[in-house]
Amino acid sequence: MGFVAFVGRVLFASIFLLSAVQEFREFGVDGGPAAKAFQPKFDQLSKHLHTHSGFQVPEIEIKHIIAGTVALKGLGGLLFIFGSTLGASLLAIYLALVTPILNDFYNHLDKPEFSQLFLKFTQNMALFGALLFFLGMKDSSVKRASKKKPTKVKTV
Repeated sequence: MGFVAFVGRVLFASIFLLSAVQEFREFGVDGGPAAKAFQPKFDQLSKHLHTHSGFQVPEIEIKHIIAGTVALKGLGGLLFIFGSTLGASLLAIYLALVTPILNDFYNHLDKPEFSQLFLKFTQNMALFGALLFFLGMKDSSVKRASKKKPTKVKTV
């Protein structure tokens, strides 16, 4: 069972690792294509937050956000392969922060790109759920191991 679980973690983490490697290669001086795709969606979110809550999002260079996402995906993916809860947590943080911004289907309800954005959103939510499941299983296995009674040593 251990080998199968390891292969499963490798396959799961490969989604994030391959994406991180590609974004790292294309990064350049301006953040690359990922920054160009992220910028308008981040600006729209910033305007929406300011309009509805009065909260002003501080000025952040998009290339720094992209560098952070590459780090979260890369480090999280590598740690997750070895069964680390920190790696799963990093990947879950990445998905929780980036999914609603990149897959903003709610801004495209009457447009043709709605179905594609909604599909990507639900796929990312499924990945997020799998990470939560992994974290829950790790937590329950730690609790189960700590509840076991220590074996008594019999003296002869």
